[in-house]
Amino acid sequence: MLPAGRAVLTKRCPSNIRTGKPASFPGEVVAFAPPSAKETSMPNDPFVDVATLSSLGPIRYLDARDQDAFDAGHAPGAVRVPVEEWDAAAKTADIGFDKTAYWDEALGSLGVDPSAVAVTYDGGQMTNAARVWFILQYFGIKGVILNGGWPALSAASRLPPGAGPSKAVFRAVPGAGSVGLIDRETLKRQLGADAHVFDTRTRAEFTGEDARNRSRSGHLPGARHLSHTDLLDNGVVRPAPALRCMLEGAGFGPGDHIVTHCEGGGRAALGAAAAVRAGFDDVRVYYLSFADWVRDESCPVVRD
Repeated sequence: MLPAGRAVLTKRCPSNIRTGKPASFPGEVVAFAPPSAKETSMPNDPFVDVATLSSLGPIRYLDARDQDAFDAGHAPGAVRVPVEEWDAAAKTADIGFDKTAYWDEALGSLGVDPSAVAVTYDGGQMTNAARVWFILQYFGIKGVILNGGWPALSAASRLPPGAGPSKAVFRAVPGAGSVGLIDRETLKRQLGADAHVFDTRTRAEFTGEDARNRSRSGHLPGARHLSHTDLLDNGVVRPAPALRCMLEGAGFGPGDHIVTHCEGGGRAALGAAAAVRAGFDDVRVYYLSFADWVRDESCPVVRD
């Protein structure tokens, strides 16, 4: 019988061999005590736990759930983000990520003061919160994702109050954040050379078994796969050492230019945030993702 809180590892990844930290990812047998705050985060970590919200200073809660869920209960002073409208705008040719007038208004209406941190949360799936986080940081708003979402918030006994709306006029600056955007043509040029593709869809989507009623299915040549669900453990994103181990196990290494994608943006945003948490600093999101890729017959798709 092992002492409580000790770890049993079937294998260790290179990062954990160097640091002595236990690994935690699908395929390993691992049971260990909760890591310390230093172990669970990296500099510029896109995720924040409920317990450390008070360390952020002024915060503005952004709720990425639907209206009914928001009306049933939300964080103090929270503003609901119309995620479906944002997503549709991002995928519309006459708006996309280039028409800043739309984003000036959409993001400005949230009332996030430049001195505050936007804390975005969803129902616990983490993908809509990550989608909102990606858009916020891309246009220059400092934001984090609440790890565990509404279930974690609603279980907290006390939360820091939300800051009031800002009166400042917001001006979107495309590309202002640390995680950038990549389009189909750029990715096609980089494929097989600079880009290291991180596919966050399900295994069945990656292999092509789940074709989503399309004539073409599978994945981009050379893509590495980690399902977005593998990035979570009991509803929270895994700690930085575990994510680093998983990404290294999938074939990513220091200095890689990582491009995440999924089917339509949300899971890709979560994968990007997880890569940043793991310590990778050259990360881009192919927001239009596989749905956009397969529309162009000149874009290669493989099944293996």
